[in-house]
Amino acid sequence: MPTVIVPVGLSMGPRYRYVRPPDPTPECYEIHLGDDLVELTETEAAVWAAAFVDAERHAKLAVNRKSLIQLLQTAPRPEPRAADIVEDLLARGLLVEFDPEGNLEPVFRHHKLLPLGEGLGSTPEEPHLHRIGHSGQPKVAVSNTVYMQWSFAYLHANLWDACAFYADDSEHVADGGDALDLTPESVAREVALNLPMAIATGCALLDPLVPQ
Repeated sequence: MPTVIVPVGLSMGPRYRYVRPPDPTPECYEIHLGDDLVELTETEAAVWAAAFVDAERHAKLAVNRKSLIQLLQTAPRPEPRAADIVEDLLARGLLVEFDPEGNLEPVFRHHKLLPLGEGLGSTPEEPHLHRIGHSGQPKVAVSNTVYMQWSFAYLHANLWDACAFYADDSEHVADGGDALDLTPESVAREVALNLPMAIATGCALLDPLVPQ
C-alpha cells in the first residue's frame, strides 16, 4: 500500500499585528503543535492546509506526498515551491507520512491521537459502525475498535501504547471471557486505515509528543 501523508497539529488561525491603522496582512499563522505554537507564513499555512482538502481521496488512502505536491502545483494559484515546502513541513513535524499496512510503531510512538468533533454513536441499520461528525452531521463511520481509540487514546502516553492497551485481553480472559483476536499491530492498522479521513474531516487530531 502506498504511503499516505496527513497534517499534524491544530490550526489556531492568523495572528495580526497590534497596529493602527489595522494591517490587513496577518503577521503569521499559528499551529498548535505539541506544547508549542508554531508560526507559519501565509504560503506555508496554505500548503499545510492543503493536506486537509480532499477528504474523499483521504478515505481511499490516495493522498500522498506526490499527489499533495501536484495539487499545489496545479491549483488556481500554483505554488512553484510546493515540493520544498512540503519537505520542510515534514522535517518540522507538521506533516507526517506512514504506510497504513506497514510498521506503524515508530510513527504511533511519537504521536497522540486526540478526539475532535462529536461522537454520534451507531444506528439501528448499521450497529457495527460508529459515527463521528460535527453539529450532529456524521463525517466518518468507523468500527468499534477505531471508535474506542478515537475516544480514549489520548489517555495514554502515545498512540502505540493506546493500541497495545486495547489489544491486551488478560483482564477480559481472567474474568472468564474468550481470548480476543487482537494485537497492537492489528489495532494500529485498523486505526491507520481510518486516520487520514478522520483528520481530513476535522474529527481527529494527531499531535506530537512533548519532549521530556
